[in-house]
Amino acid sequence: MNSQVGQIAMMFAETVYIIDDDPSVRSALTNLVGSTGLHTHAYDSVDSFLQGKSTISAGCFLLDIRMPGLNGFEFLMKMTDLRLRLPVILITGHGDIPTTVRGMRAGAIDFLAKPFREGEVLEAVSRAIGIDRERRADDAGRADITTRYDSLSRRERQVMALVTAGKMNKQVAGDLGLSEITVKVHRGTLMRKMGVRTLADLVRLSEALGLFPSNLSTGCKV
Repeated sequence: MNSQVGQIAMMFAETVYIIDDDPSVRSALTNLVGSTGLHTHAYDSVDSFLQGKSTISAGCFLLDIRMPGLNGFEFLMKMTDLRLRLPVILITGHGDIPTTVRGMRAGAIDFLAKPFREGEVLEAVSRAIGIDRERRADDAGRADITTRYDSLSRRERQVMALVTAGKMNKQVAGDLGLSEITVKVHRGTLMRKMGVRTLADLVRLSEALGLFPSNLSTGCKV
């Protein structure tokens, strides 16, 4: 497990953010997670984390439920507003199990009950990092598709809207007042810009962007 987590760390430089008011727990988790090659940042409270945080883009949280000030559950509920999208592993005592269940329903991916074993900590962290990697890969894919779509002219977007709605070139030509050969040229160009070879692939990209025939934009470049 250590080797697997370490390889992920070296490739993507994820950071595990440890938030727990118990110094012995913070120290133990920092040493354990750090031994795998992952970066760690440890805080004694949510408030300390919020005061010191900068750009948080990759990794996961190890978050204690019961802390002074803003507790772990309250922080979990605020993460969307704070634009924090990393997976959360809750750290909980036996008496916090009902709150932990609420936390899982609120979006936490796992929980560690004190006292926890090293193996279960590393397994939970590895799973959280895997989830975060998938999330970032999906984000990058959508950003790439959006960039390609933004490169289309207004006319190309109009053609794309109609062909992804299932219309033939002749029908598109009639709707847009163009010749069929002109539609074929626009269609070929937009498919090249979108990086696809088939209509099925073009439809798939449209759906990935939420660009259905009724809301495909036609208001950019001519």
